Amino acid sequence: MTETSARAEIALAPATFALAFAASPAPMLMTDVRSAGTTMVWVNDAFVDLTGYGRHELIGRNCRMLQGAGTDQTEVARLRAALDAGEPATCELLNYRKDGTAFWNRMTINPVRDAGGQVAYFFSAQADMTDKRSLEQTMRGTNAELERQVGERTADLQAALEQKTALLHEVDHRVKNNLQVISSLMLLKARRTPEGEAREALSSMAERIGALSTAHRMLYSAGDVTKFNLSDFADDFLSDLNAGLDPERTRVEAKIDSIAVSAAMAAPLALMIHELATNAVRHAFPDNRAGRIGITARRDGAAMHLSIEDDGVGLDSGPVNPAGFGRNLVEMVVRQLRGTITWHDRAPGTRVEIRVPLGEDA
Repeated sequence: MTETSARAEIALAPATFALAFAASPAPMLMTDVRSAGTTMVWVNDAFVDLTGYGRHELIGRNCRMLQGAGTDQTEVARLRAALDAGEPATCELLNYRKDGTAFWNRMTINPVRDAGGQVAYFFSAQADMTDKRSLEQTMRGTNAELERQVGERTADLQAALEQKTALLHEVDHRVKNNLQVISSLMLLKARRTPEGEAREALSSMAERIGALSTAHRMLYSAGDVTKFNLSDFADDFLSDLNAGLDPERTRVEAKIDSIAVSAAMAAPLALMIHELATNAVRHAFPDNRAGRIGITARRDGAAMHLSIEDDGVGLDSGPVNPAGFGRNLVEMVVRQLRGTITWHDRAPGTRVEIRVPLGEDA
C-alpha cells in the first residue's frame, strides 16, 4: 500500500462506511455479542423492508425472532456452532416477515473483533432467495415431468421394439419352417426321379433352400434380429456338409471371423457360401481324388473379404455340366450385394475371392 493510498484510507471516517452500508440495497445488520442474547444493534433500511418490521421492533432483539415453524433447526444449530466458535458462516434459512409470509433468507455472517482480538459484533449481509427457490422448485417440477414423459415414451418405444422383435422372430420362424417343408418335398421328389439331370437339379435346389432355411433359423434364434453372425452359420453349415463326406478323402475347413452382418444379407451370403462349397465338393475332386477345401472370411475395413479355395483339378479341368448354373448364381448374388468376385484357376486348384461391403448400402 502506498503512502498516498494509506492517507486516503485513513481519511475515510467510520461514519462514511456507516452511511454506505445504510444506503446499500442489500439487507444488512449487526449484532452485539456482548449484549444479553446477542441482540441486533444496527439494521439498514433494506433489512427493514425485507422483514416488514420497524427499526424500533428489531433493535434490541435476537435474529431468532425471524424463525418459525418451517425453519430448519439442523441448519440453525450448524450456524449457532460456527458463531459460538467465532467463525464466519453462510447459510440459507426459511424466515418469516412480520405479516407471517415466509421467505428464504441467505445470510453471510462475519465476526468483528475489538482491539484485543475478541469477537465483539457479528456483521451479516443478507439476500432474499425466495424467487430463486421458487424457480428451482419449478425447474424440478418441469424436469420431473420431462423425465416422466421421457420414461413413458421410452417404455412405449421399448414395447414397440419388443413387438417388432417378436414379429420378426415369428416371421423368420415361419419362413424357416416353410423352407424346410419345400426342401423336404423337393428331396422326396428327387428320390422318386430317375437318375439324371432332373434328379440332380432337384437335389441341388433342395440343398440351396436348406441353406436359406438355416439362415432364417439362426435369425430366429438370435437375440438381435437385425444382425446375422456369419461364423455361426458357417459352423452349422459345414458341420452338416462334412457329415456327408468321407473324411479320409475330402474335408472342408473354415476360418471365419465372427462378423455381424445385416439381416438383409443373411440369405444371399448363406446361398453364396453354400453354392461355392458344394460346387467344390462335387466338381473339384473327380475320380475319387482326395482333396481339401478351405473357406476364410475376415473383416477388411468396411467390407468383408471371403475366400474359398481347393486343391482340386482346377476350373478348366473339371467336368462340364451344361445344366449347372452355380457360377452364374454366385456372381448374381455378389452383384446383388454390390461386391466384387475374382476366379483364379491355380492349376491345380481353384481360388475364389469375394469382397462385399458391410455398410448400410449393402
